Order: sequence, then structure tokens, then C-alpha cells
Amino acid sequence: MRYIGAHMSVAGGFYKAIERVIMVGGNALQIFCKNQRQWKAPPLTTEEINKFSSVWQENGLIPIAVHAGYLINLASPDNSLTIKSIKAFTEELERTAQLGIHLIILHPGAHRGQGVKKGIKRFVKNLDEAISSARLRPLRVLLETTAGQGTSLGSSFDELAEAISLSRYSRILGVCLDTAHIFAAGYDIRTEKAYIKTIQKFDETIGLSKLKFIHLNDSRSELGSKIDRHDHIGKGKIGLNGFKILLNDPQLSPLPMVIETPKNKGLEMDKRNLSLLKSLIKKTMC
Repeated sequence: MRYIGAHMSVAGGFYKAIERVIMVGGNALQIFCKNQRQWKAPPLTTEEINKFSSVWQENGLIPIAVHAGYLINLASPDNSLTIKSIKAFTEELERTAQLGIHLIILHPGAHRGQGVKKGIKRFVKNLDEAISSARLRPLRVLLETTAGQGTSLGSSFDELAEAISLSRYSRILGVCLDTAHIFAAGYDIRTEKAYIKTIQKFDETIGLSKLKFIHLNDSRSELGSKIDRHDHIGKGKIGLNGFKILLNDPQLSPLPMVIETPKNKGLEMDKRNLSLLKSLIKKTMC
């Protein structure tokens, strides 16, 4: 079975995100476990957790990942921000585990002018501290590939590989590959030749065994632009052919994949994007 879905709002309750993704024809999900623009959140209630678990089971325990909040920067040289980031990520690890979810996706952060090497070391140190501090731990922490905008880390496979190798928890670390991000970072996937080169580079540098989740997003930005701008599937600079090649790669077919494409007021665009992606999959791959 192929697992393709979307990032969904948890407005009205965490279980609502499951219902929303099912409504648009998805069977994989990504959520935030708290308001991604705020540091603090009220504790999860037993009622919230039980309702989420019940609806999840009713829908076949589809693959679900949590995306960590955008305020978190574990690579920051600012001590006060570092302390807040460690505390916030520790809490998100615990909330993810409380919900019974085994995957949490994290941006590697930004070094803010201190340089990549120092930034990676700082990120790993603080990541390890957060994992150590968490009373409950999900199975996998996935480092997301980034576009390389500003001083953000993780735009090269080498940076992610180094971070994973330096961590005391490398065994539970993995990668979430974002198609728009790697494209903006300079990794082409528009043709079969380019795609094979990119995937081979990933395998040689990080290892495909570490790839656990995929974000399917087209890119409004050009190849190598370092600008992070998502677009609807087939409407951006990657184009349909790139997604067709990726979706029919048997190495990646078991992985959960979600879209983070722009939304309108309803869910119609999610429905269209998912339908289009499914149409690109060869019948023998379904």
C-alpha cells in the first residue's frame, strides 16, 4: 500500500486532523502537536489523547508524523533562545510520545553567522540534551532537508550526515526529505538522470535506510536559488515529471509522503494535489 497524505490542522482537536486527511483521500498525515508560533502549550488531556487514539485506530493507524514548531532553533548562538529551544523541543518530544506517534520532524536550525561547522556542533549538543531530558521519547527524530535560505543548516546531505554521525542518539535519528527544499538547495530531480544522481548522492552520503518520511512539494523557486517557496504539484519549477519519477521509485514507495502545498479556505486544493499525485503512480506500484 502507498501512503500519501497531507499536513493538516488540528483545530477542534487532534483527531480532527485524521478526519480531514481522510476527507481529501489521504492515508498519511503530518500535524503540529502545539501552536507552532508559540513557545508554550497547555498539557494534553487524557480525553484528547484517548479521542485521538480512538479515531486513529478506526482509520487503520495510518502513518502520522509531528512537525516541530518553527520557533525552535537548536543551532542558535543566543543562549536565551537556546534554553527556550531545548525546553520547547523536549516538551514536543514528550507530547509526540503521549499521542502515540513515533516520528517527529525537526529543522536543523540556523547558525546565525557563526558558521556551518560550529552551527552543526551546537545543534547536535542541544538536540542530544533535549532527547536526554525527555521523559517520553518517540522512536525517530527526523532531520528535515532545507533550502539553505539565510544561515539555515541542512541544505546539503553532507551537513545532515555530519549531524547524525556526531549525535549520541544517531540510532534514532533519520531524515525527512522535502522535494522543494532539496531542489532550491541545488539537487535536481526533474529528469530521470538528475533524479538518479540526487538519490545516489543521498544514499552515498546519508544512506537510504535513514530516509523515513517525504514532503512532496513543488517549488516556486529556481534550482539552487536557496529560496524556500512551496507550490502546488506540477505548478512549480520541478514539474510533474519529477514527481512521477520519485513516486515510481521502488526504493521510496514504502515511505509515508505528505504535501505541504498552499491551502485555500477549504480542503479542495489538498484534494486536487493528492489526486494528481496518485494519478502519476504506475498501477504496478500501487
